[in-house]
Order: sequence, then structure tokens, then C-alpha cells
Amino acid sequence: MRHQPIFLIDFLKIIAALLIILHHLSSYGQIAEDARSFLPGLMTWLFEYGRYAVQIFLVMAGYLAAQSLSRFATIKFSAQGLLKVILNRYLRLFGPFTAALIFTIVCAYIARHWVNDEFVGETETLGQFLAHLFFIQGILGLDSISAGAWYIAIDWQLYSVLAILLISFPSYQAVIWVISILAVSSLLFFNRSGTYEAYFIYFIGSYSLGVLAYLAKSFENQNVNRLAKTALIVIGLIIAISSLQQLWLRNFLAWFVAIALLLWGNHPYPSIANGKSFLLKAITWGSLRSYCAFLIHFAFILLANTLYIATGMHTHESGLLALSLMFSVLLFSTVAANYLYRWVELPLLRLQV
Repeated sequence: MRHQPIFLIDFLKIIAALLIILHHLSSYGQIAEDARSFLPGLMTWLFEYGRYAVQIFLVMAGYLAAQSLSRFATIKFSAQGLLKVILNRYLRLFGPFTAALIFTIVCAYIARHWVNDEFVGETETLGQFLAHLFFIQGILGLDSISAGAWYIAIDWQLYSVLAILLISFPSYQAVIWVISILAVSSLLFFNRSGTYEAYFIYFIGSYSLGVLAYLAKSFENQNVNRLAKTALIVIGLIIAISSLQQLWLRNFLAWFVAIALLLWGNHPYPSIANGKSFLLKAITWGSLRSYCAFLIHFAFILLANTLYIATGMHTHESGLLALSLMFSVLLFSTVAANYLYRWVELPLLRLQV
């Protein structure tokens, strides 16, 4: 069930999705190289820092997951019920992801005829495809078919772990202690080693900040509110102290997003929304389709680079042409995300255990 729209979350969804798409546009193919020669400062910034938008996604995902799972707070533990929650989350992610994955495979097949670049990848195998369908490609060490596929697998891992904690523990105070310990361990150790990138422990630091922000802001028990707020403040101090040894901007970004959600995370849209503001309508519309845009955009990056090389446009080394194709990717990704949302994601919302 979709809760009442929250302005800050919808706005951050759009910003984060846009930054991720621009980051990938600045990273892959001849288009990225030619655009960087034309706008070196902007393209370099997007390449270096655009990926930090993942922290925004993770914190929001933790906040929304806690919002969804908190309805089980007063329900007696049931292994069958827990399994249903985890499977339903899988089904929620599976449909749009599979459709986008198949489309990306087709686009990659077309791209291989003209684009000789590592980001296109080798021909996909059946085992690789099946591993993606079960969200275990990273654990098995297989190449990712799409640029965003790893995040979907991690999201399901994180949601499953959170569901186990929130539904299994007898009190939310105990959950907060466990989540806080996991968050600090991740932020200070696991998240600083690529060895753990395929597992939830690498990302649970940012995710837990979102969970704590929800429990501190919107959970009905005041004791839980106070303990979650204290945990957020303490983790912020730990992040600040640890930066004296080495500065990790992504940890600060995640904490600031969590604080923003703590302060404004349950605020509805401004009253001007009743006046049918076009901008606010666009934010609502884009937020609903941000997941699909995240899934589908890499396929259009493949197609844009194919068109750029197959037609010989790349021989001009024109930054303006490259930027025009980047804009086209954004446009086509938005249109495709709309249809993926309407034709796949919405109908499959009814598919539940």
C-alpha cells in the first residue's frame, strides 16, 4: 500500500535518480568522453560525485522500509508471516527489474555490432541471467548485465534483514541497539572495503540511518522515539570523530539525509498542491516512476552510444552532439519509465503471496 505522498521523499527520489543517470552518462562510452572534453568540470564532478546519490537512495529505502514493516510491531511472530513479507518484497522488485533486464540484453546485443567498449560486456549467459533473476549475481561474482542491477539485489538483502529484525525481536528498543551496532560497524569498517560490496553489511550503515530516522520521527512509542534519536546523534558524532582520521563524504551525506527525514520526513506536500501546481504534479509523477527510470536508463545509454558510433557522429568529436544524445537518453528513459511503470510495475503490485 502507498502511504500519503511525502514531499521530501518524492523530491529526493527524483534528484537521486537524476544524479545516478547523469553519473552513468558521464562514465560510459564515447559519448561520455566527448562530453567531458566539452564540459570537463561538470562531467568530472558527475563522474566522481554523482554516485553518492546511492546514499540518498539507501537512507530513503531504510526509512520507507521501516514505515512499511512497522505495521507488524504488535503482531505475534510467525515464521510463515516473515517469509511472506520477504517474498512479497522480492515480487515487488522482480517484475520491472526483469522487464528492464531483458530490454537491456537486447540493446547490448545491438551495441556489440558497433561499440567495442568494456561497458557493453560479453554476451550474457543463461546462468548469468538466472543469477540476476534471483538477485545473487554479485555474490556469485558474475558481471552485472545492467549498471543498476547490483542495487536491486542489495535492496532485497537489506529489506529482508530489516524484516527479520523488526518482526523477530520482542521489542523495538532491542532492534535499535542491533541496528545501531550494525550501522557503526558498516560505516567504519565494512563499507571501506570492496570485499563486502555484494553483501548487505557493506550498505547497512546508510540504510540503518533511514530506519532510525523513521523510528525517531513517526513510531508511536515515545521510548522508541527517544532511543532512536539518541542513536542517530551518537552515530553522527562517531562519523564526525572518525573523519579526523579519514574523511568519508558519503557517510556525512547519509547522516544529513537521515536528519532531513527526521525533521521533515512526514510532512505532506505544500498547501499550494491544492492549487494544482504543475511543478508539484511533476514531482509526484516522477517519484512514482523513479524506480523504473533507474532500471531502464542503462539500455538507452547503450543505444545512444551505438547510434553515435554507427552513424559516424563520433568522428566529429563534438561535445554538443554528445550532450544532445545525453539529453535524448534522459528523455527516452523518462518515456520508457512511464510505460514500464504503467504496463509492468502497477499491474504486478497485485501479485503477492
